Amino acid sequence: MIDLKSMTLEEMGAYLKTGGEPAFRAKQIFTWLHRGAGSFEEMTNLSKALREKLAAECLITRPQVARKQVSALDGTTKYLWRLEDGNCIETVLMRYHHGNTVCISSQVGCRMGCAFCASTLGGKVRDLTPAEMLDQVLFTGLDSGVPISNIVLMGIGEPLDNFDTVLRFLELVNHPEGLNIGMRHISLSTCGLADQIDKLADYKLQLTLSVSLHAPDDETRSHIMPVNRAVGVERLFAACRRYFETTGRRISYEYAMIDGVNDSDWQADLLARHLKGTPGHVNLIPLNEVKESPLKPSRRVAAFQKRLESHGITVTVRRKLGGDIDASCGQLRRKAMQEG
Repeated sequence: MIDLKSMTLEEMGAYLKTGGEPAFRAKQIFTWLHRGAGSFEEMTNLSKALREKLAAECLITRPQVARKQVSALDGTTKYLWRLEDGNCIETVLMRYHHGNTVCISSQVGCRMGCAFCASTLGGKVRDLTPAEMLDQVLFTGLDSGVPISNIVLMGIGEPLDNFDTVLRFLELVNHPEGLNIGMRHISLSTCGLADQIDKLADYKLQLTLSVSLHAPDDETRSHIMPVNRAVGVERLFAACRRYFETTGRRISYEYAMIDGVNDSDWQADLLARHLKGTPGHVNLIPLNEVKESPLKPSRRVAAFQKRLESHGITVTVRRKLGGDIDASCGQLRRKAMQEG
């Protein structure tokens, strides 16, 4: 079956042309799909014959809400979506004064093995399709009834490990005939695949790149993030510097504060040395505890922040949202897997 929603408008037009349909039909179908149409019968401005042909040849992805948790503390909403093949992924809706942000997944599971993340427990199952990524934005907005203004690719999976699909998703979600969410309202988070960062830089996209750093030295980072054994801190920071030089876009460095692991003064000093001369921003993240992990939240977040700021580094501490609803990556999916 043909996955129309994963197609660009041009590809959709080419497919319809083979059946003798006029070019304007592609725009009509594209608009219907990006509004959340669940069947071709809903597309009432298409002929009956075309609707029947599409139904016979094409599929329309539509995830089902397997679970939904709403925080009583701040309204953060976590969705566990069940996909067509029975696999589940997570999406989180976060409400801010400046707009509503949706954090989406790019894979079913993850193979990166970060010690502090529940997403990677059980490994990677498969990549998502562009349509399955788009559906998370689309149906979170439709189910919640609120407009989505910002997207963060920071859910389950490593976006740059599903590179071509992510690029296609970005093109689709940015399209003026679709959801039309601007690149400057999109953040992409990576655990630090240096070669893929270089590859992404070549596209000169105006999104925000977030690097999940979590340690400034190889010994610590390799212990908590196995990907570092193949990349190394020096090579990662070199790729980040090239990214800034190529795109002009400042990088955000995500840093989960782990008690007694990565929160010492010497690590703050080393991180500052790595960032010297390249505009960047450090986002300190109070660690969310994962039941299966021995890692605990740091008690030195404020001291670490002050130490970085003494070196002239721009630092923020992420506000903790959804603490009462398993809002950390992979927690709700993991719980459903264990119960199922």
